[in-house]
Amino acid sequence: MPHLLQRTLGPALTRLAALGLALPLLAGPALAQVGMAQLQAGELPVTVVYPTDAPATRQSFGPFELQAALNAAPARGNGRLVVLSHGTGGDAFSLNTLASTLARAGFVVAQPEHRGDNWRDQSAAGPESWKRRPSEISEAINAIAQDTRFAGLLQLDRVGVFGMSAGGVTGLALAGGDWSLATMLQHCAAHVRDDAGFCLYGARSAEEAATRAQAYSRPLPPGAEAPLAGMRVHDARVAAVALEVPVGAIFTPGSLAAIRIPVGLVEAQADRILNPQYHSGYVLAQCGACQRLDSMAGAGHFDTLSPWPDSIAQSMARMPGGQRNPVVDDARRQQGYDRIAAFFREKLRP
Repeated sequence: MPHLLQRTLGPALTRLAALGLALPLLAGPALAQVGMAQLQAGELPVTVVYPTDAPATRQSFGPFELQAALNAAPARGNGRLVVLSHGTGGDAFSLNTLASTLARAGFVVAQPEHRGDNWRDQSAAGPESWKRRPSEISEAINAIAQDTRFAGLLQLDRVGVFGMSAGGVTGLALAGGDWSLATMLQHCAAHVRDDAGFCLYGARSAEEAATRAQAYSRPLPPGAEAPLAGMRVHDARVAAVALEVPVGAIFTPGSLAAIRIPVGLVEAQADRILNPQYHSGYVLAQCGACQRLDSMAGAGHFDTLSPWPDSIAQSMARMPGGQRNPVVDDARRQQGYDRIAAFFREKLRP
C-alpha cells in the first residue's frame, strides 16, 4: 500500500542512498551481530542483512536511530536465504526488525527494492508492479548466488520468500497462485464498502471514492479474465513462503487450492487496509498448504511493522487504517517474527 513516508524520510533516505547503505531501525535494544550490505541485481537495489561477528555502531539519520555492522564480513549461519518482498511504497526500514530476527537465527536475508513501487517511486504500484515482483525475487536470488561474500555460505536449492501486504502477491504468486484483473474487479464490485481499504485505497475525496466505486460496476475490460502474463513465474528454488497481512482477494480459489509448498500466514484481526475476511482469511480458507502462524488481536495493518518515529507515526495516523494500536507492543510483535523464523527453520531444512 502506498505510504506517506517519502515526505518525512526523503532527506534521510536520500542521504542513505548516496552512501550506498540501507540501515536497520532500532526497535528496542541495540542489534548486535547483524551485518548489512547492499548489492545490485541489475538495476534492482538489494539490501542484505546477515549474521556477522563484527560489532555494530549507532548512527542517526533523520528521525531514525540506527545501528549496524556496515559491510562487515558475514559469519557462517544456517546456509539458507530468505528474500523479503515489501509492501507498496516500501523500503528497507519497514521490515528491518524481522530481517534482523532472521539474521540472528542464522539466515541471510535479501531485501530487493521493487521497481516502480518503493519509497521513492510509486509509478507502477498495483497490477503493473504485482506482475513483475516474482521475477524480481528471482533476480535477487541470482545476485546473491553471484556475490562472493555470500555464495559460499549458502545452499540455494531451498529458499524462503516473505511478503507483507502487496508483498503477499509476490509470495503467493511464487507459491503457485494466479490472479487476474477480473478477480480483483469482481471482488471490489461486490465488496467495495466492506473492503474499502483495498478497493478505494488512495482516494483523496468522497467524490473520487464514489467515482471509483461506480467504475467497479462496469463491464469487465477485454482480457481481464486471463491471469496476467508474468504471474506464472516458477522458481524451483522457492521452497517455503511466509506472509503478513497479504493482498489475497485477487487470487483465484482454484489456484490457491493447488498450492503445494508450505505457506505460513500472520494476520492482523483489526486490519482496516485489507479486510481479513477477504484477504488473510480467504487465503487460509482456500489454500490447504497454508497454515496460520499468528493471529494478532487488535492489530491493524501496520502494527506488524517496526514502530515509526513520532513524526512519521503522526503522519500515518491521519490515513484511514494507519493508526497504531498500543496493545500491540514490541514484545507482541516479536512473537510473530519469532514464529516466522521458526517456520523457515522447519520448512527449509534439507
